[in-house]
Amino acid sequence: MSTTRGRELLDAGVDVLKPILEPSGFVFELSSEGPSSGGHFASGQFVAEDRRLEIHARHSLGLVTYHWGSVSIGHEDLTRALGVRGSYPGYSSDPVDGFRHLRADLEGPLAPFLTGDAFEWFVDAVESAEPPPKLP
Repeated sequence: MSTTRGRELLDAGVDVLKPILEPSGFVFELSSEGPSSGGHFASGQFVAEDRRLEIHARHSLGLVTYHWGSVSIGHEDLTRALGVRGSYPGYSSDPVDGFRHLRADLEGPLAPFLTGDAFEWFVDAVESAEPPPKLP
């Protein structure tokens, strides 16, 4: 992927995530794509019943947000609330590696999100999440 456009990167990332999300009933839906001041972007979500994994890509995997019913939380806030060190975002020169790091988190400490039977786990994590520190 020499010139990574948001949609190309998102498609490559979806291919990385599908093998662990589809068995749990998740289906990918493209939300938006196009040019912006920061370059081409694309976003979408994996949806299964009342759960959604929202992902955004531009030059790398950007925002990752978990939604379960009306409850939502960002990836970093969720891992912080659970007291785990996630693999995502990680560091790499390969823009697809962000998706690989996210997959590692979904296969590891965030696996309860995939099962669909851990809503209390999710709500407890969201309620215990501390807002990130503010800059002075």
